[in-house]
Amino acid sequence: MAETIIRRLTENDLDTFIEMRIAQLLEEGAAESFDLRPALRDYYRRHMADGTFFSYIAVDCGKIVGTSGMSIVEKPPYFSCPNGKIGLLSSMYTDKSCRRQGIASKLLCSVLEEAREKGCSTVQITASDMGVKLYTSYGFKKNGNFMYYDLK
Repeated sequence: MAETIIRRLTENDLDTFIEMRIAQLLEEGAAESFDLRPALRDYYRRHMADGTFFSYIAVDCGKIVGTSGMSIVEKPPYFSCPNGKIGLLSSMYTDKSCRRQGIASKLLCSVLEEAREKGCSTVQITASDMGVKLYTSYGFKKNGNFMYYDLK
């Protein structure tokens, strides 16, 4: 394996990025009940354009082998997040053939640094079982109160 390069996602990378996002969702147990690609493409294009989504990717020999993503949302300020800016970490995925080589750590460092530069007070993620060890090693803390309500 040549040296893996970490760089920002561009619109030219979106097709591969979306395929890797779908692979990640399926690997985590989601059922592919419809074609998610158009909705993902629309989301990423709009939010990359307005700066509320950014991503770093890992490239090895011209092939994307790892992805990350950060959506910036704003909530009413609260004591542990005084400006209300929150980073929602997503799309942390490494190709199976490239795992356990530090790629996810490098991607995580890159997105966390940019989230900090963009003024996020906190970063949140719904972690897969595989990702928990990585995130806790960076100081992420579990919140046992995380809940959701499905409006469908």
